[in-house]
This record gives sequence, structure tokens and C-alpha cells, in this order.
Amino acid sequence: MSITSFRHVDSSTPRIMIVDGSRVVRRMIAQVLEKELPGAELVACETGEQAKAALQAGQVDLVSTALSLPDMDGLALAHYIREHTPQAYIPIIVVSGEVEHRLAERSFTDDVTDYFDKGLGFNALAAFIRGYVHPESEPGGEVLYVEDSRVVALATRRMLEKHGLKVTHAPSVEDALAHLDTARAQGRVPGPDIVLTDVYLKGELSGNDLVERIRTHYGYARGQLPVLVMTGDSNPANQSALIRLGANDLVEKPIEERLLVTKLLFQLRVGRMLREALAGEAGNGSRRVGKGL
Repeated sequence: MSITSFRHVDSSTPRIMIVDGSRVVRRMIAQVLEKELPGAELVACETGEQAKAALQAGQVDLVSTALSLPDMDGLALAHYIREHTPQAYIPIIVVSGEVEHRLAERSFTDDVTDYFDKGLGFNALAAFIRGYVHPESEPGGEVLYVEDSRVVALATRRMLEKHGLKVTHAPSVEDALAHLDTARAQGRVPGPDIVLTDVYLKGELSGNDLVERIRTHYGYARGQLPVLVMTGDSNPANQSALIRLGANDLVEKPIEERLLVTKLLFQLRVGRMLREALAGEAGNGSRRVGKGL
């Protein structure tokens, strides 16, 4: 992903541009960012042309854009930023309700650094953007990491452990499934917080098989057990198949450490947030039933 290589922001007062044709959406995004990133300066733009002018007037550290703007496509704005501004390596985040469909169709361009599904809510968006401008570790997060190369596994494991993550390495899909079986037998469902897997692995089963079994055999939804897949296959049809099987997201090889860690930590946090919300709903339901008895 050479075009979308990016730098994390060192400033305690990052400038974040929000581009969306809806004044209500711009304000909602601004409100959660003001709460989660109180030192940030927000630049709100209604159109692509306004965004272009603002980009030329002063440096920004991150751009969040809708896919459909009043005067242009959000992807066209992303391409303009890469080609025509001195800030070609800033993160560009697409915020849309069409993310799942676009991911499945592999219709995002390399100009986009990442993408966020509006269905997760604006509080999750704030956490997502914070991961780019102020990356934080996630102490205690458990990663089930599936990789058949010892050298690659050791390097990646050290990379993830620097961010406070607990990494369980499985050299094959068969070993990963055994780990999930053990966790379920012990009552730890789903067990790990997230699965990180390569596609092509030694053994009879591939990363595709692992994704399919997590979603069907175990019945773990994307929010319950996120799966991040690393792949060197740039074929859009094969990438689309992985998303349709149930992968939360893909990271293309050669792996860029900052992008991998940012994506993994975000998926881990959102998964935890959704599981906690479901547990809270279940607890409230139990209390209501108890009162009725």
C-alpha cells in the first residue's frame, strides 16, 4: 500500500478535517471528537471544493470524508489530496453506511487509508480516528495469530507485544481451531479478542477456511470475534470472497506496521465494546425477569 503510507501525528493539537454534505452529520462527528480529542482543531467542510481550499490554506493531520459529497465523489477528493497537496501521506478515512458493500466489492481505491462503517456509531468513530492521531496500546488484549513462518511470526509477535497485546501463536488453522475449541470448553467464549491470520498456510486448511468456520461452525459474528486477514493476493475477486466469508478487514502485504497495528487495535476495541454492550443488555434482561417473578 505504497500510496497510502502514512505517519501518525505527533502533535497534541491535531487538525482534523471533516467533509460531509450533511450539517447534522458534521456536527455529530465534531461533538464526539471534541469530547474524545479535546485538543484537536476541527475543520468542517460541506463540499469537496471547500475541502480543497482548506487544504491549500493550511496543513491538516487527518481527513474524514463521506463517499457522496454535494459536488463530487469522496474517492475523487481522496485522489486529489494524494496528487495535488503537499500533505499526500496524511490518513484519509472514508465514513459511510456503504462500507460493508464497498469492501465486499473491493471498490475502494488505494488513495483511501481506511474506511469506517457508520453503523458502528459516532462514538466508535471517535475511537477509530483517535487510533490514527493518538495511537494507544491495548493492555491485555488477546490476539490469536495464525502464521506458519516462525521468522515472520516472531517479528510480528514482538511488534504486537510492544502495544501491550497478549499473542497466542498458532502455526496452522488446525492449531487455531483447537485453541478456539479449548476456550469454548473452558467457558471462555469466544476466547481471544481478535484473530489475525495469513491466507496461505501449511496444512489442509487455509485462512479462508478459518474465517468460514469461525462464522459458521462456531457462530461467532464479526463483532463477537473480529478477524483481520493479511494477504499478498491483490486480486479483487479473492479479496471480496474473504470479506463475504466474514473477515472484518484485510491488510495487504507487504505489511506496514503502523497500518496493521492501527486496524487491529481498532477492531479489537470495537469487538470488546460490542460484547460489553450485549452483556449489559443480557444483564438488564435478567434483572427485569427477576423482578417479574
